[in-house]
Amino acid sequence: METKHFGLIGKNISYSFSKKYFEEKFQKLLLKNHFYELYNLQNINDFNELISKKKFAGLNVSIPYKIEIIPFLDELSEEAEKIGAVNCILFTDGKTKGFNTDAFGFEKTLQIHKKNHHQSALILGNGGAAKAVKYVLEKQNIPYKTVARNHNLNFENLTKQEVSEHFLIVQTTPVGTFPDVENVLKFPFDGLSDKHLIIDLIYNPAYTEFIKRAANRGAKTTNGYYMLEQQAEKTWKIWNF
Repeated sequence: METKHFGLIGKNISYSFSKKYFEEKFQKLLLKNHFYELYNLQNINDFNELISKKKFAGLNVSIPYKIEIIPFLDELSEEAEKIGAVNCILFTDGKTKGFNTDAFGFEKTLQIHKKNHHQSALILGNGGAAKAVKYVLEKQNIPYKTVARNHNLNFENLTKQEVSEHFLIVQTTPVGTFPDVENVLKFPFDGLSDKHLIIDLIYNPAYTEFIKRAANRGAKTTNGYYMLEQQAEKTWKIWNF
């Protein structure tokens, strides 16, 4: 039986969920010829060297390369092209094809937690994960504003009033991820209420400082773990088309 190599590329990814998740899946399915490794790339330009050294069946893409990886791929799925970010690569017939399963995972999370009054959103951050979030919100006709550095609306001028008018807040930045668990975005938490839904895409730690402070204001909160599980399952289906 052919050996199949999978993995995750990113930067500072030793904490990653993916290796454990897929190795457990391989064990359950008795796939002794499947292997999953972490590849810390210091620069996206190291990608071609990596794939020249080993024959991969599939790769996941993490921060900060979800957008930067695109020029290195032969083609994109229709969804990945619309989103403008890739977190899953399929290797087949000597070609690379990029997909986005973050959108699928986020949409599943939103379906579970969204209430009728969650009619507008603030997206914190503007990286690859934020692009998947925007795609889903547009699909569901939920208007949103982006809060990010170098934007008109940023973490220096975001007001309590603005926060109070958007009952859905999606935190897409890596701020507060393990091991920097004390870090938290500059954010007017006093604008939150029990009507707010906070989705923090970080999953390690389970309760970020951002989630803790939001919960203290009465907001409903959830982390990125379920989203990660859902996107991983979608990824597995792509790799086993």
